Amino acid sequence: MKIFKLLCLALLFTSVSTYAQIDTKPDRKPGHVNTNKFRQLYNEFSTPNMYRSASGAPGVAYYQQQADYKMNIELDDLNAKISGDEVITYTNNSPDVLTYLWLQLDQNMRAKDSKSPLIESRGVAKATSTSQFASDYLTQEFDGGFNILEVKDVSGKSLTYTINQTMMRVELPQPLKSGEKFSFSIKWWYNINNHIKDGGRSGYEYFPEDGNRAYVIAQFYPRMAVYNDVEGWQNSQFWGRDEFALPFGNYEVNITVPADHILDATGKLMNRKEVFSKKMLQRYEKAKKSFDEPVLIVTQEEAEKAERGFSKAKKTWKLYAENVRDFAFATSRKFIWDMMAVKVGDREVMAVSLYPKEGNPLWEEWSTKVVASTLKSYSKMTFDYPYHKAISVHADRQGMEYPMICWNYGRPEKDGTYSDRVKYGMMGVIIHEVGHNFFPMIVNSDERQWTWMDEGLNTFLQYVAEQDFGEAYPEALSPNDKKFPSRRGPAVNIIPYMEGNQDYIAPIMSKGLNTYQFGNNAYGKPATALNILRETVMGRELFDYAFKEYARRWMFKHPTPEDFFRTMEDASAFDLDWFWRGWFYTTDWVDIGIKEVTKFYVSSEPNQYMKDVAARRGLDINNLSPMVFMVEEGADELTETIKSGIQAEDIPTLQEYLMDNFTKEERQNIITPKYFYNVIFEKPGGLVMPIIVQYNYVDGTSKTETYPAEIWRLNDRQVSKAIPSQKEISSIVVDPNNETADIDTSNNAWPKRIEQSQFDSFKSKVQE
Repeated sequence: MKIFKLLCLALLFTSVSTYAQIDTKPDRKPGHVNTNKFRQLYNEFSTPNMYRSASGAPGVAYYQQQADYKMNIELDDLNAKISGDEVITYTNNSPDVLTYLWLQLDQNMRAKDSKSPLIESRGVAKATSTSQFASDYLTQEFDGGFNILEVKDVSGKSLTYTINQTMMRVELPQPLKSGEKFSFSIKWWYNINNHIKDGGRSGYEYFPEDGNRAYVIAQFYPRMAVYNDVEGWQNSQFWGRDEFALPFGNYEVNITVPADHILDATGKLMNRKEVFSKKMLQRYEKAKKSFDEPVLIVTQEEAEKAERGFSKAKKTWKLYAENVRDFAFATSRKFIWDMMAVKVGDREVMAVSLYPKEGNPLWEEWSTKVVASTLKSYSKMTFDYPYHKAISVHADRQGMEYPMICWNYGRPEKDGTYSDRVKYGMMGVIIHEVGHNFFPMIVNSDERQWTWMDEGLNTFLQYVAEQDFGEAYPEALSPNDKKFPSRRGPAVNIIPYMEGNQDYIAPIMSKGLNTYQFGNNAYGKPATALNILRETVMGRELFDYAFKEYARRWMFKHPTPEDFFRTMEDASAFDLDWFWRGWFYTTDWVDIGIKEVTKFYVSSEPNQYMKDVAARRGLDINNLSPMVFMVEEGADELTETIKSGIQAEDIPTLQEYLMDNFTKEERQNIITPKYFYNVIFEKPGGLVMPIIVQYNYVDGTSKTETYPAEIWRLNDRQVSKAIPSQKEISSIVVDPNNETADIDTSNNAWPKRIEQSQFDSFKSKVQE
């Protein structure tokens, strides 16, 4: 224990530290708003109730609706059209009586009368490519909206329905009471969009060299909207950006495609022997036992042969998926298909890839291995992946996710070569989209309202999984890279956004459609915040436990932001209201620096401070009890004796304390500081963060100390720390490893570093 900290006398440090914490008098006018960064989030949070508990767990009365589907789908490859019929069985598990149902018609954003293009502010481009000009002004507008042919009950009686843009309300023939089910059917068709030309999260890519299309099909059927205790009906329109809110259910889906197509989808393939050749079945059985290298189910040679076929015969693939929130599929005669088993917990899961020859050699080399590694990493951080497969489908300019299946970009040049940028981009997007199986496909947050709850959490886990992949497959890294070069996650990568123009930055807690810089806001900033929370604020052990608890509590359920925030605190004993408020509810930035460092020496002779105190109080300085005084380096009363450092025998108080309170053995081991420093830290930035400080000593050693964020609780502008030391400090650095996203490091060092201007830096390079 340090003598300096035990002496509760009139030390100068104690006075300086105490007065530095006292802020100006608070505004006591009526209506004063508490702006303390450490106030609780009661005003921002919903009140806990029977449905969602104060701990962040589902409440005793928590409920969620169920929507089961039986569908027959047919793909018209010649005309790029899809048609289908479905029977939906909707179970009302809520305590409410429902008089109508809301369904989502997402394809209607591509209807001719869609309002989606009209909300974008877009003027005349002064220069544009000929293809873009033709697309904007010379081509006929694509009509891709749903054509609803009929909506009927199970007896065949037509039901009244109303379509409002991308939402459809179906009137119930009689109120649906709590615990009751209602079944009805819908028949529809629509034109499939070319996602390369017209954009979109699904559609087809056309290959003019061989005349084929590769389809990635999603949002292809009228889907039930969510009804819950928070929103009632979540019937917010789909404008094209914000993704989806969907209930869980079971799916029986029959998909009819050309007989020479290869298809995979959400769910278990129920008629494998009917749609697989004997050779494919043999390879599939081999893949189930292969845990190191993917096994080709359909080879590139076989896919190239199928490209020339254009069969007019049909084949139906039958799939069944249990407890999923959505369904999607990919199909083409161009697809190469490989699979590899991966051990997840006590289960064996199949990692799968579908890709045309245009994706090789990159996809055959790495796609399925990336899928397998991702499942392991995410399972380690959350829960064991519960589905039987995870599929990565190659689709140019796509990155989109659905239960058990996702589309991913990353295409080599025509000669098969590819850059590091293409390779890492492809690996990163596969990790990200496969990872979405966990968030939001299983931990089923409302993407339409809170984009960050799936994209931000998933981007954080993507960073963890990318680093895991780089460690598991070092041969996948380029020679100059010691680890996977993650684009998002590290604190320094978010600084350009955080220090940007505040007119074009929105809080994370904003509806995704209405945010500026969508990628930074919904992906980068929340991912960085969670990475900082894990590495710097909480530590991995506490963070990982709490994060797992959240994931497990809300598996196959519908969490809200409060459920996440509360669970992270409930499972860790960490009060994080200051963190959530700063990072998620504001656009504040981090800037913490060193304002002033003063060096002191110990003396038994009264310093000027104590002389002034004695004079003000009318005390005789010579009659005071024995005291220890701190003398600032360079002060007039500094003597040669004081310069020599602290000497216990020279100061009766220290000697007496040693004799009276410690044994002989303890006195021998006592730490006697020789140097004392007063460090004043300042916080020009609005965000509260821990102060990470590296103290470097004259002898070449160093020590890093992290002062918890609560150090700012009584003064949001500056705080002081008394630093007793046996060794002389040569320099002090705040945030030495760039852990906090500090936007201005010019004030992070003492003595202050001299930073070269861009001109001086250029000049020195030229001179070299």
